[in-house]
Parts: sequence; structure tokens; C-alpha cells
Amino acid sequence: MSLPAALAPLQVPVFRGLWVAWLAANLTMWMNDVAAAWLMTSLTTSPVMVALVQTASTLPVFLLGLPSGAMADILDRRRYFAATQLWVAVNALLLAMLSLAGALTAPLLLLLTFSNGIGLAMRWPVFSAIVPQVVSRDQLPAALALNGISMNLSRVVGPVLAGSLLAAVSSAAVFVLNAVLALMAFVLILRWKSEPRSSALPGERFVGAMRVGLSHAMQSPRLKVVLLRIFLFFLQTTALMSLLPLVARNLHGGGAATFTVMLSCVGVGAIVAALYFPWLRARYNRDQFVLIGTVSHALLSSMIALVPELWVALPCMVLIGMSWISVANSLSVAAQVALPDWVRARGMSIYQMALMGGAAAGSLLWGQVASWLDVRSAVLAAAGCGLILLLFTRKLSVEGGADIDFSPAMPRLPLANPANAVAPDAGPVMVTIQYQIDPTRAEAFAAVMQHTRRARLGQGALSWGLFRDVAVPGRYVEYFVDENWLEHQRRLERFTAFDAGLRDRRLAFHIGSEPPVLRRYVAEEGAEPSGFV
Repeated sequence: MSLPAALAPLQVPVFRGLWVAWLAANLTMWMNDVAAAWLMTSLTTSPVMVALVQTASTLPVFLLGLPSGAMADILDRRRYFAATQLWVAVNALLLAMLSLAGALTAPLLLLLTFSNGIGLAMRWPVFSAIVPQVVSRDQLPAALALNGISMNLSRVVGPVLAGSLLAAVSSAAVFVLNAVLALMAFVLILRWKSEPRSSALPGERFVGAMRVGLSHAMQSPRLKVVLLRIFLFFLQTTALMSLLPLVARNLHGGGAATFTVMLSCVGVGAIVAALYFPWLRARYNRDQFVLIGTVSHALLSSMIALVPELWVALPCMVLIGMSWISVANSLSVAAQVALPDWVRARGMSIYQMALMGGAAAGSLLWGQVASWLDVRSAVLAAAGCGLILLLFTRKLSVEGGADIDFSPAMPRLPLANPANAVAPDAGPVMVTIQYQIDPTRAEAFAAVMQHTRRARLGQGALSWGLFRDVAVPGRYVEYFVDENWLEHQRRLERFTAFDAGLRDRRLAFHIGSEPPVLRRYVAEEGAEPSGFV
């Protein structure tokens, strides 16, 4: 496949405009991180405080990822995305004013870095949910790779701009430019005319939306493997990035320029690798990308630690960028295709929580190791830990066979009109379905029903069960409970081609002359069963 295949999504005008806005947003992030990290080295000599800059930047995504994903799924995504950039702009202006006044201290810098990270936590899930809406499924891997290019182009340009301003002017100039770029992204996002999501039902409640998103993630075996992989990968790789200012200082002839050049080399490597992803994907699967990328990152970071020479470090950083984007993009695509659209922002926010949780934990862990021993030992320990964890988890696959078809589908039967009016918040609602199967196929039926259990709970059911009739061989009753009548109606909107296929597999076991008997029950007021609400 030729290089233009990697750039094809940019032919879509909506994606192109959003991509430019995303590039501006990423520039603000990298410039802020570079300025804050280098400024911290002038405010304190503690390795822990320097490493905590990375923790302060990423921890908000871990803490606020699920709430921000829930809001991205239930609010207008265009306005919500734009609001995140206003948050970043205000934060940057505050940093600029305090820097100009000479009032910044190490704790205050950490606090404002954390506040900037809140903007990252708010914007990432909504953008992840928007991308699959504006490009085709075939273009999704290339679109996500372009997002990686945006991230790493900003990794190249951002540190260069930040380093130039740090050397020529001051850190305040970096923060002022951040505010300008954030406001530019705000304007570009508002120019996008998003299509309103059509639904006759009221929007989901905030807490309920978070519960359903978390439940769906916990019931998806493939997504759980992806979450574990991305957590472990960033737990390993964040050692080098969080300690990079100190690694740069320890290189022969290292300094502020060395730090920014090393960051830029990572970005260059990531961009080169992303441009060749269409060609590489035809030859390697996602598991191979993860394996090769993880091992390469460990070996290359170890080489930088063991040979503190600039002529060794710079090419290694380029290759590290290629390894990093290969693993991150493969896992991001695996997460996207493991999620239906109705819960995509919440699912990707949980993915980002795992990513940033690994980064935050790694920054704190390896920063502490560096304070106990030294920077080189911390980087080597992280590389060795990553290889050991990869060995222990080698049987876990993110490929998982063919991608699941989560395209919307219509249930075979619409929701029946109740005999008496049912209030939207009435509930819980219990649904029972009675099957008659061949007793000799009971084991195979039970296996399909376990898939059904995960699907029901993943759609938001509070509980699920399967009972066997002791009086009639082969008769089974499935039940599941929804929070209320409105949530039960949402099940129709969440029905996908995967659910339709699973339904057909269940019905293939039914041997009764009539279809399985389905009943719906609403709890009487004041008699709700305990544990459901």
C-alpha cells in the first residue's frame, strides 16, 4: 500500500478541520508539559518533584476519565469539545500571569499542571467518539494513525517552540502562546456543524451513564485485555519520558536544548511509523505490533541509560517514537473496534484512564526509584519490568479474531405497548424469557447463554440469571433486570448486529412450537427488591 493510503481520511473535510483543531490542542499540551517540566528543574532539585509533573498532567485523566466520557455521550459533543479548549486557554493565561509575576512555586506549578490535565481529561474521550462518526470503518485505522501523527507532530513542533521561547524569552511566553492556540482550536471546533443524535428518549442520567459505561467495559473480554495491555505498556515506558529532563542533563553536553531535541526525535519516529502503518498492517497483526514495540522500547531505553552519549540517544529516541506509536495505535484501534457507538466515549475514556493510570503510576514509581538509586537504574528497572510483565501476559491477545460488528440493528420485535401506562422512572423492570431446548444440548446452550449474560450486563442490566425447570426437562427461564422502564427502552436503541447474531444463536436451540415466551414485570412502588437500586 502506498503512502497516500495513510493520508486518505484528510480528504474528508469534517475530519480535516477537526484534525487541525486536534493538532492545535496537542501543541498546547506538549508546550505546557515541556515548559512545566523544565521550569520545575529550576524550582527544585528533587527527582520526585520533577517526575510528579508528568503525574500531575496525566492523573486527571485517570480520575476524571469516566465522568468526562459519560458527559461526551450524553451532551452535545461539539459544544462540549469547544468548552474543553476554553478551560485550557484560561489555565494557560493564569500560568502566564503567575510566571510573569514571579509567583510560581513548585507546589503551585504542580497544581496548575493538574488543572491543565483536567482539560486533557475532558477533551480526549469526546474526540475519540467523534472520529468514528466522521470517517468510514475502513478508514478508521488510518484516521487514528493521523491522530497519532497530530500528537507526534505536536511533540516535534511543540518542544521546539517551547524550547525556543524558554531560551529566548521566558516560560510565560510559552503559556501565552498556549492560550492563543487553545482559543484557535475553540473557534475551529465551533465551525464544525455536527449532526444531532436522533432519539425519542430523554438523555441518560449522568451517574447512570457512568455505571453503564463501566459495566460494558467489565463485560467485554476483548476490551479488558486491551485495558491491561495499555496500562502495563505505559507503566513501563513512562519511566523514560517522566525522567527525560534528568536523562538529558546526564548526557554528555546535555541541557535544555538536548531535552527538547530528544522529545522531537520521538515525534519524528512516530510520524514516520504512522505514515507506513497501512503497509505494515498488511504484514503484521496487532499482537505482533504490541510485542515488537514493547521489546524494542525496553531495549532502546536501556541503551540510552547505559550509553549516555548524544549520538546514541538521538537515533534511539527516533526508534522509541516508532515503537511507542506502533503499540499505542494498535491498542487504540483494538479498543475502538471493541466498542459500539452508543458507549464509545465512555469506553474510550476508560481506555484513556488505563493509559494515564499506567503513566501516572509509572511516573511516581520510577521517580521514587530514581530518588533511591539514580536515574539510570530507574530507566533500566522499568525496561526489565516491562519485559517480565510481557512474558507473564504473553497469552493475552488483543486481536481476538475477526472484529465484532457493532453496527446498529433493529430488534426482531418492537417493545410492546404496556396495558397500563408505565412511568419512565418506574422500576426496576424484570424481563423473563422461557426457552424449550433439547436436554442433550444443555451444555452448548449454557455456553451461549454465558455470552448472553455478558451482553445483557454490558447493555446496562443490573442483574442476570438462568434457571432450569426441575419439572420439565429442557425448559429454561432467563431473566434480567433493568434499572427502570426508560433504561429498558434504551435497550432497543443499543441493539447491534452482534446482538442480533447472538439472539439467533439462542433461538437456534429453541425447539418449542411457539417462539420463546417473553414477559416484562415492573416492580410495585415501595416493593423494589433490595440490591437493584
